[in-house]
Amino acid sequence: MHKIEFIGRTDTGLVRSNNEDTFMLDPEMVYCLVADGMGGAAAGEMASLIFAQTTAELFSYPKPETEQELVDRVQAAFRDANDRILDHVASHPEHKGMGCTAELLAFTDTGYVIGHMGDSRTYRLRQGSLKQLTKDHSLVQDQIDQGLITEEQARSHRMRNIILRAVGVRPSPALDTLRGPIFSGDLFLLCSDGLTDLIEDRDILRILLPDGHIASKADQLVDMANAAGGKDNITVVLAQVA
Repeated sequence: MHKIEFIGRTDTGLVRSNNEDTFMLDPEMVYCLVADGMGGAAAGEMASLIFAQTTAELFSYPKPETEQELVDRVQAAFRDANDRILDHVASHPEHKGMGCTAELLAFTDTGYVIGHMGDSRTYRLRQGSLKQLTKDHSLVQDQIDQGLITEEQARSHRMRNIILRAVGVRPSPALDTLRGPIFSGDLFLLCSDGLTDLIEDRDILRILLPDGHIASKADQLVDMANAAGGKDNITVVLAQVA
């Protein structure tokens, strides 16, 4: 059985007056999450918090005994949070448009399960190689996939913030669920787009690759995004397989 070490950092950035991001770590139930709210100050913060609270409730039950049970619980977190946000908007129409992108990473004794919706991301560093495990649910990613623009053009595209899927925006949105094995030394990064809009993957790798405590690495990633302009809230969570 692998031991997982978690650390998380969130920062308002240098431009926004409030932080709509939320992260959560639970070493006992062995999961972590990042949610990036949208829909205005109070509404965005509330949406990401609803996702985190819903997940915490579902993961407060006994630990799943099989990988499929863990997958079911991850899917339930997104489904129930989506329903709760829609119910909230129905009662508070002034919050119409609220929702959040979300990453949820949970571990079994030998593997991981990821739930992904939106343009927050999950990466994995393994044996010196950094891999983006999730694919953005965004307009520019669709254009990249169709060969209409390059990844470099996407970074400055005027519609790069248009999200095609998010929690709480419409009934029954499609959820990406990923799973795979874990090995000693694996390092997972969950982050909001406040990091990846400003910092390229090669620079993330440069921070994550050297030996050192993951708390320092999380701090360095946040500091780097702020040094690049800090245009959005910045949230990073690291999960290290011992």
